[in-house]
Amino acid sequence: MMLRIKRVPTVVSNYQKEEAEEGASHAAGCGRNCLRSCCLPGAKLPLYAFNKTSKVVCEKDSVGSENDEPPVDFLDSLLLAEWEDRMQRGLFRYDVTACETKVIPGKYGFIAQLNEGRHLKKRPTEFRVDKVLQPFDENKFNFTKVGQEELLFQFEPSKDNVVKFIPKAPIDAENSPSVVAINVSPIEYGHVLLIPRILECLPQRIDRESFLLALYMAVEAGNPYFRLGYNSLGAFATINHLHFQAYYLATPFPIERAPSKKIITTNGGVKISDILNYPVRGLVFEGGNTLEDLSNVVSDSCICLQENNIPYNVLIADTGKRVFLFPQCYAEKQALGEVSSELLDTQVNPAVWEISGHMVLKRKEDYEEASEENAWRLLAEVSLSEARLQEVKELIFETICCNLDENKDVTKTPVQESAVTPPPHEDVDAIRGSHPSMVPV
Repeated sequence: MMLRIKRVPTVVSNYQKEEAEEGASHAAGCGRNCLRSCCLPGAKLPLYAFNKTSKVVCEKDSVGSENDEPPVDFLDSLLLAEWEDRMQRGLFRYDVTACETKVIPGKYGFIAQLNEGRHLKKRPTEFRVDKVLQPFDENKFNFTKVGQEELLFQFEPSKDNVVKFIPKAPIDAENSPSVVAINVSPIEYGHVLLIPRILECLPQRIDRESFLLALYMAVEAGNPYFRLGYNSLGAFATINHLHFQAYYLATPFPIERAPSKKIITTNGGVKISDILNYPVRGLVFEGGNTLEDLSNVVSDSCICLQENNIPYNVLIADTGKRVFLFPQCYAEKQALGEVSSELLDTQVNPAVWEISGHMVLKRKEDYEEASEENAWRLLAEVSLSEARLQEVKELIFETICCNLDENKDVTKTPVQESAVTPPPHEDVDAIRGSHPSMVPV
């Protein structure tokens, strides 16, 4: 089935122009309709309660009995509809649907987008880039300062394993909800933020619970063109308040086509492989007897990197069945003066989307001259060396072994080419020239 997207003109709202001017005037609270104690009492927001199954899901979960249907479809009836509503209300800093997009000719199919608005209007980074773990600072921008109109819905596990949708559910400040909000500086259509336990004001660091929540969001979307990404501090996260990003792009990412070689398999069924023939070295995790098996191995790997002050990016793909992990060093190279002025002049900060092959370019000349060679040259600067990556992998595998039962749940296997089936190419033309008019669901 194809979902046809209605296009509407987007204007920049006064709400988004300056933080000091944020928010339409409300009778109660601080006048900004924020998520703090001044405005939160009595606030309501749609609630989507998902079925927290323990299985690795290949298709959409059944709800209740096999014949039951969800009360609202997560993908097009909720997330996209709510996003379109905020688009019509003018809550974005610029019109992302007007951004030019093209597939760069070549073997890898890198995607280039000209997004001048994101460069000009995106909120600046407010913290050090040399420390992956930094304490939350309530004086700096965080998501409790956004207006409630930026929130789309609450995303929580169902207490009775039945998918539920409540159009107007109270926001329970005592049990901090996880929420989905618009990204006011979007990269693509449907660009949202998943903010786990938003009122707990967690810093940007992955934990087991938050990563599992992100995997469940990928499962609920049930769409291979909906991916979630995570950027650590030092790897171009710009806000130190725990969040994942997600959006729709109706074409395979180049990283999803990259071959891989298996390194180890856990007894929980999670296969860990090296990514091959790609400019950024990294690992791919897939499988697992349960979704939690996969989540725990990936989140433990991320925690290991955090604790060793190694910046990293994560891509959740294939409706939660494959996860890519990229330790990176671009900001470090920048600080040491090791990045060429040619690359620095592009002002591209290679975070998860760029690393995955979606090059968000800020200058028209870079977009017009976009080539596979230029994309490769930039991304190669992001990557750890082979020797350094080997050291990082040893840290990760030691952590995984220590976290598994008596070090017996990891089975090393001979290195062999894994069976990677690239996604189909038939949707590539959908994004040539301008923003896609359809999103497969």
